[in-house]
Amino acid sequence: MILTSFFAALGQIGDPRFRRVLLLGIALLIAATSGFVWLIGILTADTLTVPWIGEITWFGDIITWGSFFLFFILSIFLMMPVASAITSMFLDEVAQAVEDRHYDLPPPTKVPFGDAVVDTVNFLGVLIAANILALIVYAIFLPAAVFIFWALNGYLLGREYFTLVAMRRVGRTGAKELRKKHSGTIWLAGILMAIPLSVPLINLLIPIIGAATFTHLYHGLTGAAGRGRTSSYR
Repeated sequence: MILTSFFAALGQIGDPRFRRVLLLGIALLIAATSGFVWLIGILTADTLTVPWIGEITWFGDIITWGSFFLFFILSIFLMMPVASAITSMFLDEVAQAVEDRHYDLPPPTKVPFGDAVVDTVNFLGVLIAANILALIVYAIFLPAAVFIFWALNGYLLGREYFTLVAMRRVGRTGAKELRKKHSGTIWLAGILMAIPLSVPLINLLIPIIGAATFTHLYHGLTGAAGRGRTSSYR
């Protein structure tokens, strides 16, 4: 079921609504990178005076480019929070595109904007904290770092994606119940999404593919009964 959902999501990658979300995600990442580099430039001097050598005028350029590559390297490990933010903002559009193409469903229940913002901020805080702390664990258990990354982010990614998708159809309480019932399947599907997160550029597609995959997975796990009903958000 996981692979079926994944390949069904890949088959729709050319959908115009998918492309729109991808372009928005790339724009956000470029904006974040530019802001990071700009901030480093503001906080550092353009020149550096070294004893016996004198003034080094190209020091600022080194810092700027160094900060860019540092951000690029860190993004490999911190892409999970970025992916989460993008998904939380645009998941509904991706999920709706999947349902319009593959499922005959009534309109989903809209999540109140205020609740969506609170959920996004709270979960994003957990994701950032978990991934920053994980950097220490990676350093201690370096040979197993990639597997720890996949396991941790697979759990977090699966938890978030499935909850957000399910909440559109069965509300917050129903989403939690389903997540507990199918926790193993959701974690494995999350790991499948987490593996490409460590690959630069390809990881930009994961928020879209993940949202689409978990939309298919939700409907596969709930069956026809889950497909044909909606409920209140709460």
